[in-house]
Amino acid sequence: IQADGTDGNCVTFVLHDEDHTLGNSLRYMVMKNPDVEFCGYCITHPSESKINFRIQTRGALPAVEPFRKGLNDLMGVCQHVLNTFEVRHSRGAQ
Repeated sequence: IQADGTDGNCVTFVLHDEDHTLGNSLRYMVMKNPDVEFCGYCITHPSESKINFRIQTRGALPAVEPFRKGLNDLMGVCQHVLNTFEVRHSRGAQ
């Protein structure tokens, strides 16, 4: 991950080897934070496997904070889905 931006509350993170799968779900998680004023992403070019992920926060909150929280929240959701699937799958296999 690279972070570009001179202002700490408005940063563009460059996520290598990622696409819409992470970009859209991470954008959703970050936008749930009321301190985030703007969050969006774009794929630079179809032949490149990277996305530019931009976050702008209100006030003095550094953009890296909602970025980290969004990643952690997304990992928690994914873990919950995986656990639920494994429990249901193990019951059906019996």
